[in-house]
Amino acid sequence: MADGASRKDRRGFLSDALRTSSVIALAGAGGFLAGRRTEGEPLVWQLDPDKCIGCGNCATYCVLDVSAVKCVNCFDMCGFCDICTGYFEMSYLALDTAAENQLCPTGAIVRKFIEEKSGQRFYEYTIDLPLCIGCGKCVKGCALMNGSLYLQVEHDRCLNCNECAIATACPTQAFHRIPASQAEILKRRAEAVLGARGRRLLREAGDDEAKRRKGDELLSRALRNRRWRQQQQPTASAEGTSPDA
Repeated sequence: MADGASRKDRRGFLSDALRTSSVIALAGAGGFLAGRRTEGEPLVWQLDPDKCIGCGNCATYCVLDVSAVKCVNCFDMCGFCDICTGYFEMSYLALDTAAENQLCPTGAIVRKFIEEKSGQRFYEYTIDLPLCIGCGKCVKGCALMNGSLYLQVEHDRCLNCNECAIATACPTQAFHRIPASQAEILKRRAEAVLGARGRRLLREAGDDEAKRRKGDELLSRALRNRRWRQQQQPTASAEGTSPDA
């Protein structure tokens, strides 16, 4: 668990999101060319969380008994809310953490108290992946707040079928084949806030090699995601949809 100062910084990264978007955009042209280097490498199935509507098909159409699609929490987007709409049912009567008040049908979201500040309590929400069935209920609930919970394919479980049954059933065509080295598709907002955190760490790193490595990692994730979205732009334009909408 990070210390208190780190957690406060993490929430503060949200304010850097807009500034980071412009920096990532400047890297776009070169990034698109760099992205071509992935041509020929193995492709894997992944889910674009900006297209996902939490319909529940990920839980029921996967060929595995328990879906390879799992919920993730982008902590840099998370508000650490006391009343989390991704954790609780939307009923505030006698609200507590009892199972009957929890939105997740399998209890896969773990809630842990972090701190109290100015009379407000903050909690961390992590995912017990073996329990998660990819139903998307938490995703739909969290969308009412920060939207930090979203679905992704866990590739250590995915069979990488030639024709993904979930992709075929997906009502928004949110599934894509992406380079195996990319592995994930970030939300646009996650792309921005992770890039902001990476730039901040690099500015503050000095001689701290661990901080510099972490900053490089986060910024690389953001830029790699941006390159992938740019490569989708011709397809999106043909469909009459802007990838930056």
